[in-house]
Amino acid sequence: MSSSQPTEPAPLRDAATVVLVRDTADGPEVFLQRRVQQMAFAGGVTVFPGGGVDPRDAEADIDWTGPGADWWAHAFHTDEQTAQSLVCAAVRETFEECGVLLASRPDGSFPDPDSFGAERTGLVDKSLSFAQFLRDAGLSLRADLLRPLAHWITPIIEKRRYDTRFFIAALPSGQTADDKTSEAEVAGWATPRAALDLWVADKHVLLPPTWAQLTHLSEFGSVTEILAAEREVAAIEPSVEPGAGLAGLKFDGSERYFAVAAERKVPGLSR
Repeated sequence: MSSSQPTEPAPLRDAATVVLVRDTADGPEVFLQRRVQQMAFAGGVTVFPGGGVDPRDAEADIDWTGPGADWWAHAFHTDEQTAQSLVCAAVRETFEECGVLLASRPDGSFPDPDSFGAERTGLVDKSLSFAQFLRDAGLSLRADLLRPLAHWITPIIEKRRYDTRFFIAALPSGQTADDKTSEAEVAGWATPRAALDLWVADKHVLLPPTWAQLTHLSEFGSVTEILAAEREVAAIEPSVEPGAGLAGLKFDGSERYFAVAAERKVPGLSR
């Protein structure tokens, strides 16, 4: 995150982030990635898989299993076209960034995601649209595997701004999340509490949206509980204290977040 405030707020870009979860003997774990330092946005920061919406994500001629675009539009307080784009982006980005494919055959079985290595590359370099990939592979997007989680809007002081909806999904049986994306230097699983403890111990950097989701998920004892929880998703756009930079952001829980940042003396975040 940058600390200088632009003259005019940067335009917002729709984006989707997916929190993958799985059960372990130590409780639910989430899949996290530490972005490479060279990334234009949030370089070196630990995040969940996700990214911006591709205009082609709005294509309607795909097989779709689960709640329709109208349901997602209601859940995320948006229009149906944007809702479809967000759901498609969520599934596409999850496949691109960690090889987990939330799409199945007509009989409900899941193909081996590794068999689509060339298609994954095509999605990443944008030579292939996600809708075309699904059609060619005879797959149905599994919207029923996703749940709405949160909605964060990048504050106006950032040079790149995203209108991001957070989804949550259980890792499908037989699939493995990998670290093959060029956008991450480290990737792996951790319990939400362990990830928060690493933040406190200055082992990685968490931006407020990621910190907030980890804090929320640390309250649950199983993936079943996480998926069953009812959530009213409301947009969160941190307010900005003039002249204070990132340390002047205000959001629900910001005092707790910045208390850790101050203790760690995080550049730009210490008050």
